[in-house]
Amino acid sequence: MVNHKDIITFDSNRRFGKPCIRDTRISVFDVFEHLAGGMTHDELLDEFPRLTKEDLLACYDYITDEELVPRLPLAGLRQQ
Repeated sequence: MVNHKDIITFDSNRRFGKPCIRDTRISVFDVFEHLAGGMTHDELLDEFPRLTKEDLLACYDYITDEELVPRLPLAGLRQQ
């Protein structure tokens, strides 16, 4: 199992402190923008040779960590 805390780093001098993969300038959000744009995992790995499958798994682990990315409860969304 991949733990994002071993791969995702924060540096206020890199990408304005956005969560990035290891010591690259590739942010977690960059990865998901490319995937949302239609890239496959394999295409993403080809486009960014420094990325590994573990890095991509760490991105998924990061966005599911409710401690870091808080979510509103569904009931709260219905009331708005």
